[in-house]
Amino acid sequence: MSQRDTLVHLFAGGCGGTVGAILTCPLEVVKTRLQSSSITLCISEVHLSTVNGASVARVAPPGPLHCLRLILEKEGPRSLFRGLGPNLIGVAPSRAIYFAAYSSSKERLNCVFEPDSTQVHMTSAGIAGFTAITATNPIWLIKTRLQLDARKRGERRMNAFECVRRVYQTDGLRGFYRGMSASYAGISETVIHFVIYESIKRRLLEAKAATHMDGAEDTAKDASDFMGMMLAAATSKTCATSIAYPHEVIRTRLREEGTKYRSFFQSLSLVIREESYRALYRGLTTHLVRQIPNTAVMMCTYEFVVYLLEG
Repeated sequence: MSQRDTLVHLFAGGCGGTVGAILTCPLEVVKTRLQSSSITLCISEVHLSTVNGASVARVAPPGPLHCLRLILEKEGPRSLFRGLGPNLIGVAPSRAIYFAAYSSSKERLNCVFEPDSTQVHMTSAGIAGFTAITATNPIWLIKTRLQLDARKRGERRMNAFECVRRVYQTDGLRGFYRGMSASYAGISETVIHFVIYESIKRRLLEAKAATHMDGAEDTAKDASDFMGMMLAAATSKTCATSIAYPHEVIRTRLREEGTKYRSFFQSLSLVIREESYRALYRGLTTHLVRQIPNTAVMMCTYEFVVYLLEG
């Protein structure tokens, strides 16, 4: 892969990630609130009668719409864009690093394994995920802290610089890498996503090639091609997210301020023991609603930018 090709994939990946992040930020804020242990601060109590007649309070997790309504009523619509700054700062380099590492790894691994085989896509996706996570974890920690910083209307909100200072004063440099172990576990989601995506994409290209005899006509992309890419991205991301979602909940818990969660497996065990297995899938619906359009827009933008720059 030439230097120009690498730069093309860097720029295209950054553009795709930025567009997707802006459009789906409110859904991400709701998802993060649902995943956190502090969700009990904003959920209603259901009183149940015990055997001796005493009344006890039991909390029930709210749905996405309930959480959205609470944010709008108590904090205002601006809170739905909490963490957007770090997100915009981080999403472009993160996606750029990811796509560049993925394309570069695939180029090299094609010489080792069967070209464009499942092994190539899985290994390339894993390498790309590990590289992007390691480079950008501090940005995502700040984003999560800001999204969890619930303040009522009129109260002064913590900004990104104050959050950085608080993390450093409390935990030092190590504090910026909280939740990275859960992100590494989440590489499995990325691997599954790209394996399915590349498989669908290859079949779409083969189907188009079979319907056109003119080689020049085959190379021209039209609206149906980009629609096919969007459907491929949405399908692959839905499957991958549903399988690997629990790591998202654990990562949010690890990034909480003053948390009792210390490591990936300790947090996993604690959540299951205290809240049951269902807690590992809290916010999944919101996550899917956000990820499907986000991934589809991101991948379509990526493919479109690459097409424009390489055309």
